[in-house]
Order: sequence, then structure tokens, then C-alpha cells
Amino acid sequence: MSSKRILMITGDFTEDYETMVPFQALMAVGHQVDAVCPGKASGDTVATAIHDFEGDQTYSEKPGHRFALNADFERIDPADYDALVVPGGRAPEYLRLNQDVLTMVRHFFEANKPVAAICHGAQLLAAAKVLEGRQCSAYPACQPEVELAGGHFASIDVSDAVTDGNLVTAPAWPAHPAWLAQFMALLNK
Repeated sequence: MSSKRILMITGDFTEDYETMVPFQALMAVGHQVDAVCPGKASGDTVATAIHDFEGDQTYSEKPGHRFALNADFERIDPADYDALVVPGGRAPEYLRLNQDVLTMVRHFFEANKPVAAICHGAQLLAAAKVLEGRQCSAYPACQPEVELAGGHFASIDVSDAVTDGNLVTAPAWPAHPAWLAQFMALLNK
């Protein structure tokens, strides 16, 4: 396996597991992961939230950890990266309003580079208009956004993931084993 340079775009109230687990797992197998957030620099932190499934009609939310960014958003060039990771949580909800973020996301699709998005990360993909004709899983509440963006919502088990070309998506953090395995398979092509 050759080491890849991976960009992770995240922000305040990103889902804790969906940020920390892929960040650490991808580094553990030898990849370089640069985590960035608009308006923040390397060493700054973002607040995370822990989303849990406790039998209610939707997930519950609890305070998570502080996640330290390790690169400067203002200094990155997506052309320098081999792949993109988009965690879920509430961060994609406001990150999708940033035109620089949307331009970065589009770069990975235009260049056919691997992209992994989980849970509410689909909100960012929908806003970037990269889902047309693609199969995409996400947290079920994001189904309308996926479909309004021209995507085909993959209604799969919470522990499953789906790959469509260069895109790997999953409903939520219980899918980490499948989601990360499918993403790493794309990285090794």
C-alpha cells in the first residue's frame, strides 16, 4: 500500500466518531490526513458532538471532545491531495454555505479522486452538486437532499456502506468498518 495524502474538511459540531475514527485509522495505516476547517488554522480545535441511537425518533446529541486541526484551511490546495473525507454531524450544515469548501469538494469529483462521506456529509455533497446520477447513503433525514441533488438515496443498514465509482458513503458511525474498508480499497487502486 502506498501512502496517500488525504484532506478532511470538518467544522464545529462535527460528529465525534465520524471525525476522530477515520482520522486516526487512516493515519494508523500510513496515510497523511490533513484536517481543516474554514476560518481556523493548524492547532485550532473544533467542538465535536456525540450522536447516539437510543431508541428515540432521531439521534441524541451529547458534547464530544475537542478535535485539533493539523493544517491551515487558507493554505491548502485540493490538487495536492489524493482523496477527501467528509465527516457528518452538524458541521456540513454550515460548511455547505462556504463557496471555497464547495469548490474543493467539486475538485475531487472532477479529478475522479476517492471521496468518503458519512452521515450528514451528504449535505455538503448535495450543495456542491456532485450527486447527479450517483448512489449515495447518508443519515435517513438527508434523503430529500440527496434526491433533490439528483442522487439515488441508498437506504441501507446503519452498519453498511455503498461505493459508487469514486464515492463511498454510509448512514452513520456504526458503518465505520464497512465504510473505511471500502474507502481504503479505493485508495489502494
